[in-house]
Amino acid sequence: MEIPDYYEFLQISPGAEADTIHRVYRFLATRFHPDNRDTGDAERFFLLKQAYEVLSNPERRAAYDAARQASKPEPLSVWLDFMDDIEGELNRRLAVLTVLYFQRRSCPNKPEVSFREIESRLGFPRDYLVFTAWYLRTKKYITRGDNSEFAITAEGVDFVETQRANIPVLDKLLTTGNSSSTTAGGASSVVVSDYGTDYLGNQSKEC
Repeated sequence: MEIPDYYEFLQISPGAEADTIHRVYRFLATRFHPDNRDTGDAERFFLLKQAYEVLSNPERRAAYDAARQASKPEPLSVWLDFMDDIEGELNRRLAVLTVLYFQRRSCPNKPEVSFREIESRLGFPRDYLVFTAWYLRTKKYITRGDNSEFAITAEGVDFVETQRANIPVLDKLLTTGNSSSTTAGGASSVVVSDYGTDYLGNQSKEC
């Protein structure tokens, strides 16, 4: 059974102090309470209560942290090259699209993914993803909501599904099924095809 990421849901650091957890809980409880006509959400309110009951109890939090750490998949950076100047940027775009594609397919009622979760799945710092996110938003492959979370658009879905056969990296990401598997031989780099380079935009020109 998949362990819900309470830290991600609350948008707080895993090292957050008890006071911070309590403050965020009170703020979100007001927003998600079913009696709130504008932003009430019974499902999220229930999850919020679960999160608070676990994270506000030191013993339960320690057990949860251990289980959460053990269940975390290896990041994509284990086998996919994100560091190369041009190829790495193209790979980051494909990885972000794949993460958001799987999220929308598996959770159509909650297709959004936060920047923090994208960082975690790719295993790459946010500073290196800002340009990636800007490019994908400008191409209208992804959107960013008022809550700062990202979701893939219809144009993004079309790209993922129609270009799979043309871009080896994309095909491999989709074949893993969860965007987090590693290759049998350990870390490796997969090269984007020429067609994929052109389609996603080759940023070889100097600024």
